[in-house]
Amino acid sequence: MTAITPLQSIHKKGIFGDHHQQNESDLLNVSELKNLSIIQIAQYKNSKIQLNNIEIDGLKIPQHNLKVSSNKDSRILWSAPNIWLVISKKNNILESIKQVCDDENFAITDVSHSRAVMQIKGPYAIEVLKKGCPINFNDFKTSDCASSVFHGINVVIDCIEDKPKTFNLLTLRSFGESLYHHVTDASLEFGYVAV
Repeated sequence: MTAITPLQSIHKKGIFGDHHQQNESDLLNVSELKNLSIIQIAQYKNSKIQLNNIEIDGLKIPQHNLKVSSNKDSRILWSAPNIWLVISKKNNILESIKQVCDDENFAITDVSHSRAVMQIKGPYAIEVLKKGCPINFNDFKTSDCASSVFHGINVVIDCIEDKPKTFNLLTLRSFGESLYHHVTDASLEFGYVAV
């Protein structure tokens, strides 16, 4: 976690875009998610550990591609074969991970400071993402995730819920401002509230 967030200098609160004569509840919400711990877990090729026996914050590690395990505080995203991202509001999640994932079988890396995370929520969230990402969002549902690109920027897209459609977008910190500009620009057509 970091005191200076990746989008601190550009994320301005307010209502933007084509919001005239619309209820605020019908507008998109765009926000920066702060104070998250983001930990990458990679299982070594020669590891003998069975993933079925491991729980992190009460969650099983997803073993199917593009899936997420979650509770109110933490999410575990399948990132690649034998690689996962743990995203948590808990400050001590790294210690919890180290208790169940020893360094003989896993590489554990805290990437919290190197990621920008934003959230887009609302009835037109899918339409915004379709403008810059090649994923078929018609089949994307709660607890699905994917690594892809949005206007040429590498992103991890995590579907948080279906009603209203809510997505978390993760990218490298250095691309955070560009991603934010692309998302907010694509949101102007529908109107959005920056919260």
